[in-house]
Amino acid sequence: MSDTDNKPARSRKPLGLKRSVEAGEVKQTFSHGRTNKVVVEVKRRKVIGKPPAADAPPAPAKSDEKPAARDEAPAVKETKAAPAPAAKKAAKPAAKPGETRQEMQARLLREAEEARLAALEAANRRETEEKQRQIEEERQRAEDNRKAEEEAEQEAAEAEEREAREAEQKAKEAEKQAEEAEQAKADASAAAASEPEAKEKGPAPRKFTPVKRPEPAAPKKPAATRDRKGGDRRQSGKLTVARALNEDEGARARSLAALKRAREKERRAQFAGKSQPREKQARDVVVPEAITVQELANRMAEKGADLVKALFNMGMMVTVNQTIDQDTAELLVEEFGHRIQRVSDSDIDIDTSTDVDPEEALQARPPVVTIMGHVDHGKTSLLDALRGTDVVRGEAGGITQHMGAYQIRTKGGDHVTFLDTPGHEAFTEMRARGANVTDIVVLVVAADDGIMPQTIEAINHTKAADVPMIVAINKCDKEEANPKRIRERLLEHEVIVEEMSGDVQDVEVSAKTGKGLDELIEKILLQAEFLELKANPDRPAEATVVEAKLDKGKGPLATILVNRGTLKRGDVFVVGTESGRVRAMHDDKGKQVKEAGPSMPVEVLGLGGVPMAGDQLLVVENEQRAREVAEYRQEKATEKRTAMAPASLDTMFSALADKQNVIEFPLLVKADVQGSVEAINNALHNLSNDDIKVRILHSGVGAITESDVTLASASGAPIIGFNVRPNAKAREQIEQSKTRMMYYDIIYQLTEEIAKEMAGELGPERIENVVGRAEVKQVFPAGKKDKAAGLLVEEGVIRKGLFARLTRDDVIVSKTSIASLRRFKDDVDEVRAGLECGVVLEDTNDIKAGDRLEVFEVEERERTL
Repeated sequence: MSDTDNKPARSRKPLGLKRSVEAGEVKQTFSHGRTNKVVVEVKRRKVIGKPPAADAPPAPAKSDEKPAARDEAPAVKETKAAPAPAAKKAAKPAAKPGETRQEMQARLLREAEEARLAALEAANRRETEEKQRQIEEERQRAEDNRKAEEEAEQEAAEAEEREAREAEQKAKEAEKQAEEAEQAKADASAAAASEPEAKEKGPAPRKFTPVKRPEPAAPKKPAATRDRKGGDRRQSGKLTVARALNEDEGARARSLAALKRAREKERRAQFAGKSQPREKQARDVVVPEAITVQELANRMAEKGADLVKALFNMGMMVTVNQTIDQDTAELLVEEFGHRIQRVSDSDIDIDTSTDVDPEEALQARPPVVTIMGHVDHGKTSLLDALRGTDVVRGEAGGITQHMGAYQIRTKGGDHVTFLDTPGHEAFTEMRARGANVTDIVVLVVAADDGIMPQTIEAINHTKAADVPMIVAINKCDKEEANPKRIRERLLEHEVIVEEMSGDVQDVEVSAKTGKGLDELIEKILLQAEFLELKANPDRPAEATVVEAKLDKGKGPLATILVNRGTLKRGDVFVVGTESGRVRAMHDDKGKQVKEAGPSMPVEVLGLGGVPMAGDQLLVVENEQRAREVAEYRQEKATEKRTAMAPASLDTMFSALADKQNVIEFPLLVKADVQGSVEAINNALHNLSNDDIKVRILHSGVGAITESDVTLASASGAPIIGFNVRPNAKAREQIEQSKTRMMYYDIIYQLTEEIAKEMAGELGPERIENVVGRAEVKQVFPAGKKDKAAGLLVEEGVIRKGLFARLTRDDVIVSKTSIASLRRFKDDVDEVRAGLECGVVLEDTNDIKAGDRLEVFEVEERERTL
């Protein structure tokens, strides 16, 4: 073995290509003249053999090699500036003095891990730098594009200017040629005039003397128009081709449109790739019970087409103008990321149930007392005595026809409001309404008459309204008066007065002599003090309509009772389905007042129409709100009337069939006040029965008008006027059409007359009385056509000329009469039970053995309803 073979392995020269790059760096060249230098990372080759001694000196490095790359393989991976300490550690794997093998292995592993982390960090750093470089390139590219676009626009503008300049030049040349042609023509004509002899000698050669044309004066610069602030306006002066191509003015300025286009392109290029979608705004969408798709889209600030597309995906084929319900709208609102707020159509209406006044705002108010009782028991006379006036004389027939409201001042200075209700049975709803708006009920009972039907009804209304009662036993000045019996009779209806150890106050009064009136007032004030009646006067007014009517000069009027708040002149209000503004107010004495506080009755002018008695009057903030509420209530009233109509064809046909069997009695009712109309309608409907029914074509408040007469004459119905008369034009029309008029001022006279009219329409009442019954035993021929029946009379009597019914198996075969009656061969007038006879029936030959004959007579009586 040679000495060379015995050399250690580390002294051998590693295999591989010799690199010409010094210090292990490689230079990279990129576009745009950019360069980069990277360091070559080398990997140490695994040495197989005996490791060198620890004290052996390292072999000297050659001049063309790196000292650290002596035992290393060619480059595997390129990195930027690999850390020097890591290379040094990789080149010294020898153990340190006093270090064990395990410690050396741990140290080498640790050093290898550190080298790996350092390489990973360098790779991350290179990746970040590469991303930054790409961003810079994109920005540079966008800048280049923008410059290219600007250059293209500038070139386009220059091309336009060149074209305009060429067009101007051509125009000038054409003008010059035209001028030369005119000049030549002028010269030719002058030469022909001055040298006539030249024509004989022949044409001489034309000579042109060059004449220098005057240079056209340079167009003046138009003075720049200045605005009021002194600045130049771009719109000043008119831009012409001459101005655009004038060299003195220099280059033409770019137009505003071109500048705007350039800025827009620059802005788009600047934000290209950086624009982010705007964040969607969530809205609170108010959705009623029914809404169109387009309206919902407007409230959501979305496109209607997007909503239609979403509905198509849900399986609903709709257009933007179709109406959807609230649940479907909620699905759409949530799908588009908004929040829904459900509202109902009823939110338009005014709800006062939750509006409660604070305790500190309440103040004492006068009591509202309703006087109730049977008709002609002295209610209005008692109120007259309390007021010191005489209202009875103004009432027709001495009975109250409508509800009145009055306010009196007591001797102690206190105010008490009284409501006078009718006692007639037809005014049930008026009494119920009076009990509902009152604080105390004074039940008037005549001491000489006792407990009557309307007295019992008033007691029931009072109990239903849960209102305290004071019993006033009236007409105690009469000899036949018996107050004790009245108190005993009241026990039957669970009304126990104080004298009978009860809790109901009672007082004996006389409206004629004035007995007990002061005591009645004291007990009313005592009861009011016990009730602690309070209301808030410092708020918008709420009132109840006691009565309503249509006045010829003043228009619709309403007598109202203020419940709380203060009603002032000029207030806008809504009452029932009507709205209006308070134009004037009158108290119960006819005096004008500017405002009305709680418990004060007033008559209000300024309504849009006649409201229903019992409607609530509410003051609102403006006329628009009042009209909105009134229209909503009118729609609801119309829907209610429509719902009451026949719902199907079957129901309609059955109703028509019923009408064919029932006689209708049409009427048209006009009265002075709304309460009277209500009472008359109820009383007339109570007259109807299974044979005849009242049909009220129209009912209203106010005078009889032309339209009322037209309706009545077309339907043949009479007009009932209750305390009203027709106007002049209506009277003329009544005379022409001969329409029947019926005037009344007392309600019980009206009901009696109408009942007689309806009974006359039906005619006399026919009553059948069965006289006898017989069985057909045999049938014989009688003459050429008729047949005779042999009968056995079973019960009663059979007489000649009576009406008869022939039945077969309990089914009526014919209704006829007995034309001939014989006993054997003799004509007789009657045949009694147990005997046989022969009869010939009139207008019928359908007779068979076994049939039964029923003989009856008809009695007519006067009909009553």
